[in-house]
Amino acid sequence: MCGRYTMHHTAQQIEVRFGISEARATTTERYNIAPTQDVPIVVEEEGARYLEMVQWGLLPAWAKDPSLGRKIINARSETIAERPAFKPALARRRCVIPSDGFYEWKTEEGARQPIHIRRKDGELFGFAGLWEEWKQPDGTPLRTCTIITTSPNKIMDPIHNRMPVILLPEDEATWLDVTANKPAAVLRLLRPYPTELLEAYPVDRRVNIPTIEDPTLLNSL
Repeated sequence: MCGRYTMHHTAQQIEVRFGISEARATTTERYNIAPTQDVPIVVEEEGARYLEMVQWGLLPAWAKDPSLGRKIINARSETIAERPAFKPALARRRCVIPSDGFYEWKTEEGARQPIHIRRKDGELFGFAGLWEEWKQPDGTPLRTCTIITTSPNKIMDPIHNRMPVILLPEDEATWLDVTANKPAAVLRLLRPYPTELLEAYPVDRRVNIPTIEDPTLLNSL
């Protein structure tokens, strides 16, 4: 799964990397992003890309209880085309979630050690995501998102049995274009990221506390 990630590049770097036409969200450097928090996503409308802020934890339009979003922070790539919570969004509401690293926990000698995984060059990448719009009791819309996961690559396999889908840059346009590319055409993009492009290293257990957020969380032990 993916339950915590980072996104500490500047707003300008994000906009350039993902070809943003208009930023509808203000981004700040983040070192410990957790579920239920607001996160930036990239969406495409009529050929233009926009950066928007949504809540992490998908709430399908039919959901009755807003707490359901806490349980749907991830979506398995193998089942999103069939599950009612994801099928409509897969067809019409795909997004890319900017990131520059994520955390996973490995059990070592009975203790859970947080591991930070990132590109070796430290550059930005994009998770494959889905977004939804849910009507709150007062009638105002709430937009939410989930990160899609897949089987692990060789660097992730010793750490966890799942990893987030990191899209190759050349695949991001296909994923975002819901007008031209239907679900059957984009499912092939949901695969493990090339092992040789990633690195993983242990970090401070302070990552376990989502209210702690500073650059030193990324220091290798």
